[in-house]
Amino acid sequence: MLHVLRTACLALVLTGPYSLLGADWPRFRGEDGSGISQEAGLPVEWSEKEGLLWKVDLPGPGSSSPIVSRDRIFVTCYSGYGLNQRDPGDQKSLKRHVVCVEPKSGKVLWDISIESKLPEEPFRGIGVPNHGYASSTPAADGERVYSFFGRTGVIAYDYAGKEAWRAPVAPDPKTHSFGTASSPIVWNDLVIVPAGIECEAVVAFDKRTGKEAWRSSLEGYGALWSTPVLIGTGDAQEILISVPGEVWGLNPRNGKLRWHSETFADSNICPSPVVHGEIAYVIGGRRGGAAAVRLGGKGEVTQSHRVWSQSGGSYVTSPIVLGAHMYWVNDRGIASCIKVETGVNVYSQRIEGAGGVYASPVAAEGRLYVVTRRNGTFVIEAKPEYRQLAHNKLAGDDTDFNASPAVSDGKLYIRSDRALYCIGKTAAKL
Repeated sequence: MLHVLRTACLALVLTGPYSLLGADWPRFRGEDGSGISQEAGLPVEWSEKEGLLWKVDLPGPGSSSPIVSRDRIFVTCYSGYGLNQRDPGDQKSLKRHVVCVEPKSGKVLWDISIESKLPEEPFRGIGVPNHGYASSTPAADGERVYSFFGRTGVIAYDYAGKEAWRAPVAPDPKTHSFGTASSPIVWNDLVIVPAGIECEAVVAFDKRTGKEAWRSSLEGYGALWSTPVLIGTGDAQEILISVPGEVWGLNPRNGKLRWHSETFADSNICPSPVVHGEIAYVIGGRRGGAAAVRLGGKGEVTQSHRVWSQSGGSYVTSPIVLGAHMYWVNDRGIASCIKVETGVNVYSQRIEGAGGVYASPVAAEGRLYVVTRRNGTFVIEAKPEYRQLAHNKLAGDDTDFNASPAVSDGKLYIRSDRALYCIGKTAAKL
């Protein structure tokens, strides 16, 4: 028995406290980009008095999601310009921020402000004002955190806040009235950045040096604010990216196109694709569409690999696939469920009181957590019969909640334009 205890203690010393933490959430929509967490013990109901473990004010607004990596939370923000549509101020004052927070206490460990490459897209109309200048979720690999800020480029920091490198995606990146929103992902030694808006390309950088490793053209397909996912294992790994009217499989080693399939006709794409089994599911577009495509093949595979394609979908938010069904909540607050095998609609149900939704839902323990822009978080069952379990609001914060939550260590991390919140089950009082 003593030997067993000594062995356990030695293992704890060797692995450190990291082994006791919940799973990381190191990129947009979690480890694999599915939006699904295996965490247990998440709360269903909460308020300022019950379940709010801590709140920390942020240096400015942003629509990027928080991420969690190696006992650190990272989130991006912007300040100095575009805080008021009537009086946006001077672009010369626009700064981006990368903020590092300790997850147990909510203590800000560091906050780095970054000068922006100008001119930026003006803060006007309905585009940029809806989500701002910090909408791309960072990605982390346990050593560095990588943030993408459009024209300002990609910037890498170590976990102590020391800059490792920065690199532009093009000599003079473009802007767009709807701004920048695609998020980077990490594969092996590469940081892969979908820069469709900025330069009609997917650009990969060496994650240690910031040197460009490869560039894959998106010419003619650059109207996307989507984030790719990685699929497969070993030599069969691919980058799966949804572009207007098609879905592509790219070789992550060199960015070359392996296969492509038509999906549904539309002009731009915001939602990220998801994979379940051997099938990729994509939704998106102004008119709304959805499609299922079997993975693999070479070249044009529409006729051989597209399983189904139809109208209906979500313009902004990404879907969740659980078992035999796919779920999403569109930007108007309508929850939908379809059969993944056929695409047949099971239900479309307006979430009463939800209003607008920009955040993609996350799933855990058979539940969907849906963060709305201005009316709290709804919890609904992830089942083919619609059932609302809870509606949770945090009083005193009337700013936009545009970001998808992060899930780690039995807690939800939710950010608004004002603050970052840690939601968990409150310990029983002794």
